[in-house]
This record gives sequence, C-alpha cells and structure tokens, in this order.
Amino acid sequence: MLLLYFFKNVKPVERDTDEISNNEREQQSCEEYFRTDYFLVIVDIALGELESRFEQLYILESIFGFLFDAAKLTSLDENELKSSCVNLENALKNDNDTDIDARDLESELQALQVILPSEAIETDKPWTSIKILEVVNSVDMFPNVMVAYRILLTTTVAVASVERRFSKLKLLKSYLRTTMAQDRLNGLAIVCIEEIC
Repeated sequence: MLLLYFFKNVKPVERDTDEISNNEREQQSCEEYFRTDYFLVIVDIALGELESRFEQLYILESIFGFLFDAAKLTSLDENELKSSCVNLENALKNDNDTDIDARDLESELQALQVILPSEAIETDKPWTSIKILEVVNSVDMFPNVMVAYRILLTTTVAVASVERRFSKLKLLKSYLRTTMAQDRLNGLAIVCIEEIC
C-alpha cells in the first residue's frame, strides 16, 4: 500500500546533463526507464525515511536507555548510573529549569536497584518501564524516578507515523465520500419528489 502511494505521487526526477542524454533515454527499455525514474527514487526515499526515524530512536535510547527495563537498570555500575543521570538531566534542562536533579535521581535509582524484587530481572522477560513505574508509584518514595519514567513513557515514538497518517486520511476520505453520496441521494430524492408532484 505504501509502495502504491509512492508510485502514484513520485514524479520522474529531472536529471542533470551529465547523467543520461535524451538519445540514450530513447534507447532505454521500459523496464530500465521504470527502474531509474521510479523504482530507484522510491527506494531512495524509503531509505532516507528509515534512516531519519532510526536516528531519532537512537537519540531517545541514548538519553533514556538505562530506564527501559529492569535488567538494564540493575546492570549499571555507579559511574555509568551517574553519567546516565547527568545526561538525562541535561536533556531535560530548559535554561536553568530542570525537571529532575541528577544527584537525587542517582541516589533514588540506587535505592530502587536494591528494592526491585529478583523476579524483575531473573525471568525470561525482565520488567519493562511500565512495570517499574507501577512499583515506584506504589512505594511513593522516588519523586525524580517517577518524573523520569513519566517523561519516558509519554514520549511519542512514531516509527510508523506515515502509515497511520495515510490510514487516517483514508478514513477521512471515505467518510467524506459517503456523506457527499448521501447529500446527492437526498438531492436526487427531492428532485424526483418535486417532479412527481
């Protein structure tokens, strides 16, 4: 479906003079023309989109990665935990205002590492950030940890935003078509009734 969208909306790319001359273009087969002017353009667009989206995910992981699950959180030593907390504080800093304090967050996370039950780490699936937030919320002793997890869990990750956008657009278009069809049907019914009377 996504490929069809690109195929409908991608126009042939104008080439520089040193790429393909008009004489050579006339000698190209239909398959070669399609490959150079449509297929490779679509592949290039798709690769560019994937690279930009995964760059955003890598940035998110570099900031919040140590909070993703219980295994990562408990595997950090003191220096790694301190640098991760400072990095998070700097990322959430706006001028002189900060949402969290790195030193307080570090001490709270050290206490949380001790408090977390062994099943949070030792199972096949370590606890995720949502489960850790539930524990933190029930204990109600870690305000900086709570703020950090709330920010992490409310950060939107939109890897498939294009597909969602198209599906919403499709729903909107189909809704408009049905309402327009209903209006036309009502208009035709009124015209038909007026002609009969």
